[in-house]
Amino acid sequence: MTLGDIIKPENIIPELEAGDRWEAIDELVNRLVVSGDLDEAQRGPVLAAVRKRENSMSTGIGFGIGIPHASSDVLRRLVAAFGRSKKGVEFEALDAQPVSLVVLFLVPQGEFQPHLHTLATIAKMLHRREVRQELEDAPDAAAIHAVISKHSHAG
Repeated sequence: MTLGDIIKPENIIPELEAGDRWEAIDELVNRLVVSGDLDEAQRGPVLAAVRKRENSMSTGIGFGIGIPHASSDVLRRLVAAFGRSKKGVEFEALDAQPVSLVVLFLVPQGEFQPHLHTLATIAKMLHRREVRQELEDAPDAAAIHAVISKHSHAG
């Protein structure tokens, strides 16, 4: 399964409205509910898990990238959403810079290997400047998904 499979086009937000990481996380979780990848009943527990993880340490890893993630016992499978912000989101990132590319992913409790593998794959892909530039230049969700699919190499 590749990142292009994990991040579906309907779970891509080409322009986040969020101003900070909490709003961005809420917006991305809401997109997963609207698309049917999360049930309404899962929203609260999933948000609590992501908030707990973010409060331990921001997932703003630098270079304008945020990768909020968590595991939860209410999930049956890995789900993910992608958001882009041209204005930047205050994420309390390690480099203290605003974040423009946010990948939220959620895994079922106890799936440690898929969790680490997905995190590493996302970070490796977004660490490449040309990939970030292509994502920032993509005109819409379909084009963003095409960039992710082209550059994703998950196992």
